[in-house]
Amino acid sequence: MAYKKLSEQLQELDNPQRSDAFVKAFREAVREGKIEATYLPERFTLPKQFSRRGAEGTYQRDSREMLFEVTPAFEKWFNQTNAELTATARSRGGQPKATAENIEAGLVDFKALAEETRKKMQASFEKGQALGKSRSQSSGGKKSSGGRGRVKGK
Repeated sequence: MAYKKLSEQLQELDNPQRSDAFVKAFREAVREGKIEATYLPERFTLPKQFSRRGAEGTYQRDSREMLFEVTPAFEKWFNQTNAELTATARSRGGQPKATAENIEAGLVDFKALAEETRKKMQASFEKGQALGKSRSQSSGGKKSSGGRGRVKGK
């Protein structure tokens, strides 16, 4: 039987940024009995680059090493899981950010963005006009005499 380390298998992933999700799915498959594996006393670093919110730079996480049997059932499971992780990474991202680089590269439709911007600006303009009209109507032409409501002479 051929044995392989989990860290070696991670090198075959199509998207190394999904290595944490793969390790989680791998451990779940071991727990459910789909894959035969055992822990080893060593650790390895995941290839994924993590970033903290509000902080600059990236960091990496370590995980416990595992040794497993390479079987046709495992190969089938790996190919299916790898394809799912690659597909979910693409579908989760949705529309790329509207940056100058993405627009120039053609990843974002400039005409659609321009139309959306025009609609937002028009709605904002109309909202401002309506607010201005309602304020001018609510005063009703009543001008105060500047006396602050006091009656003189008493």
